[in-house]
Amino acid sequence: MASKTLSDSFTFLPQGAIIQEFKIGGKNIVLGFPSASSYKTKHNPFFGETIGRVANRVSGAKINSLNGKSYSLAANNGPNSLHGGAEGWGKKDFDGPTPVNRNGKESVLFKYLSKDGEEGYPGTVELRVWYLTGVEKDEGVEKTSLEIEYEVELVGDEVEETAVNVTNHSYFNISDGPTIEGTKVIISTDLHQVTDEQDIPTGKIEPFPGITANQEFTLGAKEPDPDHCFIMNPDPASVPLDTRKEPLKRLIKLYHPNTKIHFEALSTEPAFQFYTGRHIQVPAMDGMPARGPRSGLCLEASRYVDAINNEELRHMVVLKKGQTWGSRTIWRGWRET
Repeated sequence: MASKTLSDSFTFLPQGAIIQEFKIGGKNIVLGFPSASSYKTKHNPFFGETIGRVANRVSGAKINSLNGKSYSLAANNGPNSLHGGAEGWGKKDFDGPTPVNRNGKESVLFKYLSKDGEEGYPGTVELRVWYLTGVEKDEGVEKTSLEIEYEVELVGDEVEETAVNVTNHSYFNISDGPTIEGTKVIISTDLHQVTDEQDIPTGKIEPFPGITANQEFTLGAKEPDPDHCFIMNPDPASVPLDTRKEPLKRLIKLYHPNTKIHFEALSTEPAFQFYTGRHIQVPAMDGMPARGPRSGLCLEASRYVDAINNEELRHMVVLKKGQTWGSRTIWRGWRET
């Protein structure tokens, strides 16, 4: 496929290295806005954003132990801190996109320097985000692909360690309607972190009610309705800080019979938040109709939720001087002809 066609398939924004467009067969399958300025409004529910310094929830809005002390974070999700705080990385302006060649692919690079104390997190870190675009031939089918590669280093001298867990918060809709209803799903795992009434993991990992691994189900008007962290690697001790050399595993496959669009997500990460968008409330704006509950779904490849406050999990999110935190995720889509 020509690079011009690939360029037409993707649009990225400096704010939060946002993925504004991912087109399959001419259809943009990610929710967003036509204007960059709309992403800076209060109505944007993380559309397309890079989430950090720590994605998902940190219990009690507090890191209990790091550098021999505790750190208070912004409580922006009940008593918890969510997606990096009151203004996480997705709301910041990154350096980029800079065109680069990475691993022989047409790519762009974004960088962001997060200063010591930003949102309460210790240490100055540099984030590097590469988006590698291409066409992959898989099982005889040409699939438009986007590889997301993250790399984070502790570059400041303020502390010896910090916490990192980065993901992307794109909302996908491969249907021809305003919601994800009718989307057929095959998920590679039904194991999930059981959560309490504050959406914090209890420590139990169990099959998710009503979903069976590798068995197709259809998203209805209201059910199934997960907003949970599904576990690909149930052996947390084996998860390295930098997962990029780990094998890519398919997290999920989507298909909608009306559009004939297929989509799949693969990642080196041990877990992913599967969220079917129950809280979306975006009014009509910027020439777009209102977006409500279940207008999109999220597949946030990441580490276990609240790992920083769990002794058995914290090694996968604690970044020390001289180390590198990293991950790779690939999204692929194609339309039946």
